[in-house]
Amino acid sequence: MYYLNEYLASLNRIFDQNSREGYIRMDLNENPGGLSDEFIHKVLSTVTPELVSKYPEQLAFTQKLGKFIGAEVSQICLTNGSAEAVRYVIEAYSRPGGKIVSVSPSYAMYEVYANMYGRQHIPVHYNEDLTFDVDNIIEQIKPDVDLLIVLNPNNPVGDVYTTEEMDRIIAAAKVNEVTVLIDEAYHYFYPHSFIGYALNNNNVFVTRTFSKLFSLAGCRLGYVVGQADGVTYIQKLCTPHNINAFSMKFAECIIEEPGMVGALIAKQLEGKNFLISELRKRNYEVNAQEGNFIFIKPKTDADELVFRMKKEKRILIKSYNGIGVLGKCLRVSTGETEIMRKFLSAMDELDN
Repeated sequence: MYYLNEYLASLNRIFDQNSREGYIRMDLNENPGGLSDEFIHKVLSTVTPELVSKYPEQLAFTQKLGKFIGAEVSQICLTNGSAEAVRYVIEAYSRPGGKIVSVSPSYAMYEVYANMYGRQHIPVHYNEDLTFDVDNIIEQIKPDVDLLIVLNPNNPVGDVYTTEEMDRIIAAAKVNEVTVLIDEAYHYFYPHSFIGYALNNNNVFVTRTFSKLFSLAGCRLGYVVGQADGVTYIQKLCTPHNINAFSMKFAECIIEEPGMVGALIAKQLEGKNFLISELRKRNYEVNAQEGNFIFIKPKTDADELVFRMKKEKRILIKSYNGIGVLGKCLRVSTGETEIMRKFLSAMDELDN
């Protein structure tokens, strides 16, 4: 009898293969404006035949990344986007049938990976007003739990953890010998990082990505940070040469370009604050916390508005059901002011 992994047989996955080229992309928390043409061409001008023809070498970039984030090379594992980083942590630090706790709603792949590997996913839900009580997480940190995942800021709600709350979480995890993964995919939209917890504690990891603020979603580059011994086990799961040379080249140029990271942050915040202000002037109910995304309660049907935005305005957004007091609403990625103006103009015309 042919063998098929039973967990895959029952796993529900959605693969969207529709072309998004030529649309204003406000649906996947990318930077809808992207990097400048000038910067792209500047980086590409440094590409050589050798860079393309040889297998990618990680050491030089990892050294520069370590200097940028304050970590040693041995404490960093590069991955093909932070989604792969999360997958490896789950694979390495939870057992078949083991329990994985995370907040709900949050990044959908936590539950997908749990199901993929035959783990039990334990969701911890928000209050109806979209607030969250950290005590509800701590109550779930028990000896029979293998892994706790917290996304900070959390997508799609945008709430964050305070230092006092994270101290309590880490303390409870240590007592119960539960590994903690702090996903910082949206760290650069919120100035407080918990990377120090990963650098100074066993069985605490931080994952990050270059897809969001750094605008390299098409290059697929992320990483895991933790104690060297713990990162070694994650490294063992990586395929040979798993990071392509182009992603490292672009990432290196971004972190070494004077003032570029700060400029990207400022441009994003300016556009986000502009959009929130204008929506509230129009009497929209908006849930806007941290991260490059917001919830909007539309005046008309959210699903229909998503459809019309795509068909008539070539703007991609998402609808969400059951978002607390907002009910069915829109989730919109934010970006530079010019693009936010285009979105507002479309809302003025279609949502009335």
